[in-house]
Amino acid sequence: MLTAEYGCEGADWNEVAATLERVGMAHYAPKAHRRAFEASHSVVFVRETDGGEGTGGLAGFGRAISDGVYQAALYDIAVVPEMQGRGVGRLIVERLLDRLPGCNVILYAAPGKEGFYRRLGFRRMNTGMALFTRPRTMAEKGFTD
Repeated sequence: MLTAEYGCEGADWNEVAATLERVGMAHYAPKAHRRAFEASHSVVFVRETDGGEGTGGLAGFGRAISDGVYQAALYDIAVVPEMQGRGVGRLIVERLLDRLPGCNVILYAAPGKEGFYRRLGFRRMNTGMALFTRPRTMAEKGFTD
């Protein structure tokens, strides 16, 4: 059974960094992830539980930054490889969107994951622009031209 929890209480920042690395996403020192998540508008951690007392292992997580009025962006949406294809990513996105009523929401998807977000109602932007701290790396990974 999957449970979604809002907030950072009980988060293992080493596990967050390791998960992002495992799925091929940008990852930093655990302390940096803690700062980013704690400064976010909304945070969701999904755990697999056995239906009994306590929580089980980490299944995935994500966060949103927002003004809380009309603009938001989703970041760091990651699902541990063993849990992919089981509805974890959908649950993360839906729970984050629940916290962003009335907001326009943007994100950038890892190359090859665009179809997942399209199924959730997201559409490709024609006017998106980016200024990355490592532009060559982001071009090599397929995020920019």
